[in-house]
Amino acid sequence: MIFADKLIRLRKKYGWSQEELADKMNVSRQAVSKWEATQNIPDLQKILQLSQLFGVTTDYLLKDEIEDEEFIEDENNNTSVRKVTLSEANEYIEHRKWASKMMAIATFLCIISIIPLFIFTAIRVFNVSEVVSVIIGITSLVLIIASAVTIFIYCGFRNKPYEFLDEIPFETEYGVKGIIKEKQKQYQNKYMIANIVGTFLCIISIIPLFFMGFVENEIIKVVLLCTMFFMVAVGVYLFVCVGVKWASMQRLLKEGEFNKKNKSKIKEAISTVYWIVAVAIFLTVSFIGNGWNKSWIIMVIAGVLYGGVSTVLNVIDIKK
Repeated sequence: MIFADKLIRLRKKYGWSQEELADKMNVSRQAVSKWEATQNIPDLQKILQLSQLFGVTTDYLLKDEIEDEEFIEDENNNTSVRKVTLSEANEYIEHRKWASKMMAIATFLCIISIIPLFIFTAIRVFNVSEVVSVIIGITSLVLIIASAVTIFIYCGFRNKPYEFLDEIPFETEYGVKGIIKEKQKQYQNKYMIANIVGTFLCIISIIPLFFMGFVENEIIKVVLLCTMFFMVAVGVYLFVCVGVKWASMQRLLKEGEFNKKNKSKIKEAISTVYWIVAVAIFLTVSFIGNGWNKSWIIMVIAGVLYGGVSTVLNVIDIKK
């Protein structure tokens, strides 16, 4: 592989345009364009600069027979880490802010996708037959889920320039962490309020289930069931909307779940015990009372309440 191809691959791997690489190298965009078009080769000083910038050896850049990347080794025999600049950090946080809203909408759609099926099969809109109602309901469900999946895929493509944060070692440049921490501090109240409101909605969403036991009218039962799903959807929307942006700052700061050294096992242990107890209660009620037709509500309630448990554990981590 020739130098030009290697340069293009490295530049795209880091998500830089020719203009951005030119700025980092203190050359014109035309110079970078000529390097990549094999019209010119950078001098030795620029080769050394490219080697340090991408963290690869000069041999890898200059020798065509070396196709696999060779990284510069430091004193501890670790590969060179990628430096994240302030502008890159700000761009990433802004991108995740946009992605958080899109992913929250997609998640919201996934949860409410079942509602049209309930409505069409139970209420019989336009007095159509049962078979037609089911077909319309399932079609609506598939279309809504397809829309949500499309949004997720689009967000995935838009996130490609920042995939290096998960794939290669990186460090932020001097002063960047302090600015991100300040952003995180300013965002913390909004994050906590959204989680509290989302948890509240998820917990009270089980109320319609209780009312269903006292209602005979099938249409009212469907309305109550749809209300429960809608409340859960709004709660989860809030979780995702603030959670994705918060996670982006944690990723840059290497905090929380992105800090492998300080990763707490308490949350994992509590989660495991929680679900073991929930399943045990479900099976006990189902076998002893032979109430399989009603005991499924236990798992629904457990799933809803878990959102609250998870939020409380996250708040404890923040305070720590």
